[in-house]
Amino acid sequence: METEFSSKEKDKIYKGIRKKYKQVAKKPDGLFKYPTGKAGLEALQYDAEIILALPETVVASYCGVGNPFTLGAISEGERILDIGCGSGVDTIFAAKMTGPTGKVVGIDLMPKMLLRAKENLTLANLDNVTYEEASAERLSFPDKNFDVVISNGAFNLVPDKAKALSEVFRVLKPGGRLMIADQILIGELPKERKQIIKSWSQ
Repeated sequence: METEFSSKEKDKIYKGIRKKYKQVAKKPDGLFKYPTGKAGLEALQYDAEIILALPETVVASYCGVGNPFTLGAISEGERILDIGCGSGVDTIFAAKMTGPTGKVVGIDLMPKMLLRAKENLTLANLDNVTYEEASAERLSFPDKNFDVVISNGAFNLVPDKAKALSEVFRVLKPGGRLMIADQILIGELPKERKQIIKSWSQ
């Protein structure tokens, strides 16, 4: 059963996430138990041609836990939402795949990560991407608006996952696809709520 958190507890969770991802926005190296940057992209078998086409600074900011694009193809002209876009690398990959006739929106709650994403977008020189500060639990988009929703290592950080998933399916078009790469907990949660909250973003 999913743990329900009070507003105060959620504030503490987000404070911990902001603290960690403020560092990640500068440089993700050494902050995770898995490879980041170019090594991470190559290990997860991202499209090699796109990796080579991107500036080194953009590639170096990657810190995903998996490759959501292995779950299905992105077609030209599709509308895509990237939840928890972080530094925007997956958003940029999706934009390359959907092409100039498509549209990609990346959302994140961390201002520092969004700033890095916008810097990366400028370097990538793409016109079909926008970024917004928003929560997965409250998406500011109309119903049936996207062909694909992607997410990479973000849903594990969302306190109310059921609400976030409900929002995802609301904004997906009929027949739309949800492509998530994420981490899961193996074993039991800590028994004390304080410990759960403290360890949320670790």
